[in-house]
Amino acid sequence: MLLISKKKLIYPVSKSLRKYLQNYDRETRLPVQYKDLIHYTESFPYFDKNGVDTLWQTVMYEQSRHQELNDGLTMTYALLKTDGDISVMEHLHVSRIDYCTFGNTHPFRIQIQNRLNDNYDYFYVKRADASRVYGLELEHILSPSRINYLVNEETLIEEHIAGIPGDVFIKEYLERPNCNKVRIAKEFVKFNERCFIRLLGDMRSYNYVVDVTPDFEDEQYRVRSIDFDQQSYEGKKIMYLPQFFKENNKVVELVTKLLKPQAIQQYQSEERTSLFHRLRSARYRLKDLVDIMRSDTISTPEKIAQLARELAEHHKAPDFLKCTGMGDIVRLHLKTILSREPRIRQPKL
Repeated sequence: MLLISKKKLIYPVSKSLRKYLQNYDRETRLPVQYKDLIHYTESFPYFDKNGVDTLWQTVMYEQSRHQELNDGLTMTYALLKTDGDISVMEHLHVSRIDYCTFGNTHPFRIQIQNRLNDNYDYFYVKRADASRVYGLELEHILSPSRINYLVNEETLIEEHIAGIPGDVFIKEYLERPNCNKVRIAKEFVKFNERCFIRLLGDMRSYNYVVDVTPDFEDEQYRVRSIDFDQQSYEGKKIMYLPQFFKENNKVVELVTKLLKPQAIQQYQSEERTSLFHRLRSARYRLKDLVDIMRSDTISTPEKIAQLARELAEHHKAPDFLKCTGMGDIVRLHLKTILSREPRIRQPKL
């Protein structure tokens, strides 16, 4: 059984990282800060459509604060989605605010509703944690999906990543007749490879979603991370491999049952090649990020030393033992894995 650190440390956004965020339009002045949402007056459990407690609390505020928060959060949504175009605001309002009672960053989930058609969307207000910011940036640069977020002072705003929660997908969708299990197994192999290459940890089934896209003859699947708190934090190598979490056992069983070793190697190679192409197209941005990460503190000395030892053994590469920070490890890990792919030249980082 894998044991994630009981309480991950929260690391502040450094001056260098904040300058990077400014350079790449991630930093902006926000009308509402995380601390403004803490002072709610009432809360009650939020249940899903089946009456199950989601462990989120719907929160209420004094009337005098409600309108102020509505205006500020609606403007925040406009900043996130339309770069601050306030012409979209007149039809929008905050229909619900939920507070997460578990996890490290205790986020608020904001439901924004359009009065014209009752359509709604979500975004999240969280405490800015350097680990999570690095995770979001690496996701944006190296994954197949772009991601949108904003930072201001101690506040982080994230867009909602749509998809079926992994635990729900495994429980309710995996055994449906039209479910293409081979394609799911293939996508999980690729997702497992992505997480390991960029050292994103704790990808248990409730920390990712499955995006299902109907195709002209079948369905396509993409697994997307939704939690980035454990970016390059843990010391154990297997923490960065989703295949070792018991919550993912059913999908792992599909992989071993339906995919031959040659197919697994093929999909891993495909993912490494795709990741390299994304890296090459954004190499200057990635280098800027990794250089800052190398001088930053986002884990403990004990975890850094442990991960360096385990990756040195895994890759048979003693250079990992020279790494003094998680940024050093991420840089060397990317170079080591991608340079061993026959079709890939040595990546420049």
